[in-house]
Amino acid sequence: MSDVLSQNEIDDLLSALSTGSVDANELKEEQTKKKVKLYDFRRPNKFSKDQIHTLQVIYENYARSLGTYLSAHLRAPLQMEVLSVEQLTYDEFIRSIPNPTIFSIFSLYPLEGSAILEINPNLGFTFLDRLLGGPGIVPPKIRGLTEIELTVMEKLGQKMLDALQEPWESIIELDPVIERIETNPQFTQLVSPGEIMIIVSIEVKMNDELGMINMCIPFIVLEPIIEKLSVHYYYAQSSNQKKSPENETTIKQKLQNTALPIKVVLGETVITVKDLLELSVGDVVPVNKNIGDEIEVIIGQRTKFLGKPGIHNNKSSIQITKVLEEGNENE
Repeated sequence: MSDVLSQNEIDDLLSALSTGSVDANELKEEQTKKKVKLYDFRRPNKFSKDQIHTLQVIYENYARSLGTYLSAHLRAPLQMEVLSVEQLTYDEFIRSIPNPTIFSIFSLYPLEGSAILEINPNLGFTFLDRLLGGPGIVPPKIRGLTEIELTVMEKLGQKMLDALQEPWESIIELDPVIERIETNPQFTQLVSPGEIMIIVSIEVKMNDELGMINMCIPFIVLEPIIEKLSVHYYYAQSSNQKKSPENETTIKQKLQNTALPIKVVLGETVITVKDLLELSVGDVVPVNKNIGDEIEVIIGQRTKFLGKPGIHNNKSSIQITKVLEEGNENE
């Protein structure tokens, strides 16, 4: 964030340019000079840009999936957006977390170690109020969770973690499980203070409430699969999964069990409203089809077959006599 100017700094710079105290040409010359990027050898970056980008893609998919689930589960419109994916030390992350908060520690089997799902307390109490029958209002004063609230949040947190499985399946099949929930992050020592963590910050907007969900995973947890965290590998695996015979069989089975509306049009006619109101049992309405004519069989909104009506096993039936339009791959 040190490379980004605040609004006050921008205003001061524009004011200096307008008064002439700062020369625009000097600024251009300064930009052409070689810049030295500071590097802290005490805290080396362990994730490459490509790996960070892959995690960004994974958690953008996660945010879409989780947003859909929470909107349906909480019965309220909800928007989620990944704001950043960055690497920080565990100490920096803990110092940025409010106290109290909703701090879920979970395992990522088969990976060893634990990770953190942190839900901003304002957002957490909004979720709780909705789940317990309220409109989603945050209490005037943030407090710790009661035993009942801890149980409710643990079940919700587990559902939120279950949504991780699909975005990660191209890399590894994960089975995340909540181990415990804490409210004071200062009392939780997951790893050493200097350990590098990947921090995924997701902004959540629900009603008029804005809050953050942070996913914190230590480098030592992801280290066994670090070589797989590349965009090329991720998309290659996703493509292979889509084209696998198992997926094709599953798709075919689901399509074969899909219900389709079918209707048979015996004929059409035009009558007045007066005649319609005077219809009674036994009346005959002439239509534009003769008894031997083929009639239309409509699938969905499209006429696909022609047939002839009849009786089969004492039930009204239709015998298909002609296929009007064969299906194609685009359909």
